[in-house]
Amino acid sequence: MRGIARAVNVPFLAFVLCLGVVVDAVVQNGLGDAMRGVLPVGDSLPALLGFAAVAAVLANLVNNLPAVLVLLPLVVASGPGAVLAVLIGVNIGPNLTYLGSLSNLLWRNVVHRAGLPARFTEFSRVGLVTTPLTLVASVLALWFGLRVFGGG
Repeated sequence: MRGIARAVNVPFLAFVLCLGVVVDAVVQNGLGDAMRGVLPVGDSLPALLGFAAVAAVLANLVNNLPAVLVLLPLVVASGPGAVLAVLIGVNIGPNLTYLGSLSNLLWRNVVHRAGLPARFTEFSRVGLVTTPLTLVASVLALWFGLRVFGGG
């Protein structure tokens, strides 16, 4: 138990809490309405790709945790396909940048503490190649699964 308590990174936890507070304030003051204007409608393949793409872009701009806090309340009425596409977008899409995901930030912190190289350029190069392909393949699988097994 003491090991777990020592491993807790209080400044990082405070950072995550602050993200939530800031996101709520920004959503209440216009971001929610702006996002409604760019989100697609429906559960067609183009709509699901659109949900995932918007989620991926937003996650890379503000981090995946705030992105999911912004988007899920806006898409829940569109059904399970839209929600799952957003979750795909906020979980795969952030691999384009260090800042896109809390897990990327944690990974970078651990790697640097261990004295290992973690160059931004290499991370970005790999992300630019793998992220779009993985995002599209995942949404295609989601769309196919919704058609075959129901829910869409």
